[in-house]
Amino acid sequence: MTFARFRALHHADEPLLLPCAWDHASAAALAEAGFAAIGTTSLGVAAAAGKPDAGRATREETLTLARTIAGLGIPVTVDIEAGFAEAPGQVADLVAELAGLGVAGINLEDGRGDRLADVQAQAELVAVVKRRVPEVFLNARTDAFWLGLPGARALALERARAYAGAGADGVFVPGASAERDIEALVGGAGVPLNVLVQPGVPVRRLAELGVARLSYGSLLFRAALRAAVTTALAVARGEPVTGDVPSYEQVEALHRYGSRTGDGTRETSEVPRLS
Repeated sequence: MTFARFRALHHADEPLLLPCAWDHASAAALAEAGFAAIGTTSLGVAAAAGKPDAGRATREETLTLARTIAGLGIPVTVDIEAGFAEAPGQVADLVAELAGLGVAGINLEDGRGDRLADVQAQAELVAVVKRRVPEVFLNARTDAFWLGLPGARALALERARAYAGAGADGVFVPGASAERDIEALVGGAGVPLNVLVQPGVPVRRLAELGVARLSYGSLLFRAALRAAVTTALAVARGEPVTGDVPSYEQVEALHRYGSRTGDGTRETSEVPRLS
């Protein structure tokens, strides 16, 4: 049911707002806040582990995070960068393992450092994963805009169509922000379009353009770092700490969110709300 539920969220009247977590506490807090689904941020996972993003260095951390948050009671989609492996079969093995944990979706990107993967090779990777794990929502990310490549719109459209043709369930185009680019991608991709949230651009407007999914990416992780440093400096300067800071009891209770009770239901009512 989780797989079908997550898929349906991409075909609703409003775009799916997808905040991205980097550990159990952030995921549980977002679930407790009422979001319909949550993703993971590869930057947050990597930075928290002291490792580089998109460097194939966080396969185990990504799996560990998936194990800890897949039982929260809402659909979870996991960013697996480029798959953490060269061989398509190994990438498919990873996705099958994630599906076995209850993960409903993945992000699979075509960025390879400062270049894009060969489009046909990436399309074949998408096809191999979908043949192995058809129930998982595969969100194929293309980094044409993200890398600032010339002719990014045409490149992104070509790749979106290739990945959709190979079985991708959605396409993620980070960096696409101009309305004319989003309209072209919505009209040409053939599958639900995912873009990053854009401060100053109302969700309503992106919905009007046809965007199906809005990812927060690493925004929340970066905001959390800024809040931590700002708070530390305020205390050092003898200044008041601004904002509503969750209590120790509220944060400590997050480990119970989504846990199974004796009758098999998920425990949420006893967890104090942070929002």
